[in-house]
Amino acid sequence: MGLEHILLGLDHVLFLLLLLLGARGWRSVVRLATSFTVAHSVTLALAVLGWFDVPSEIVEPLIALSIVYVAVENITRGKSRHRVLVVFGFGLLHGLGFAGALDFTGHFSGRPLVSLLSFNLGIELGQLGVVLAAFPLILLARRRSWSALAHVGAAAVGAVGLVWFVERLLSPGGVA
Repeated sequence: MGLEHILLGLDHVLFLLLLLLGARGWRSVVRLATSFTVAHSVTLALAVLGWFDVPSEIVEPLIALSIVYVAVENITRGKSRHRVLVVFGFGLLHGLGFAGALDFTGHFSGRPLVSLLSFNLGIELGQLGVVLAAFPLILLARRRSWSALAHVGAAAVGAVGLVWFVERLLSPGGVA
């Protein structure tokens, strides 16, 4: 289910792609992905265990704004000294989005810890697939001096994030 969720959750995939656009190399990718993974794993676990709950009406518009923020950062600065911390904060938010997108009582009845771990493993496998498919292409584009393409891509994804923000803000359930 986690793999399916990450691959069908376009907002999470676009967020991840923006992170890759801003990464300078594989080392940077590992730092950013680890920060994002640890953070969303923590809030996903806390939400599943019932220790933390934030309504989707708050979480979903903020996830859309996280996409806009990273897109703008990619266009204006490209690299922030605090990017790993920013990504960690957004990872906490995205973990709540993962938790809010599922019916944990129906899908995770019986053995919640095993179900949580397998769901999270699926998310990580999906993210790894996105990274392994997209980052080599991004590196190739950089070698060809297609940096303008990265700015156009970030702007397009940022615009989508802004539309999602407005839709989610105006939607009664937080998700359009």
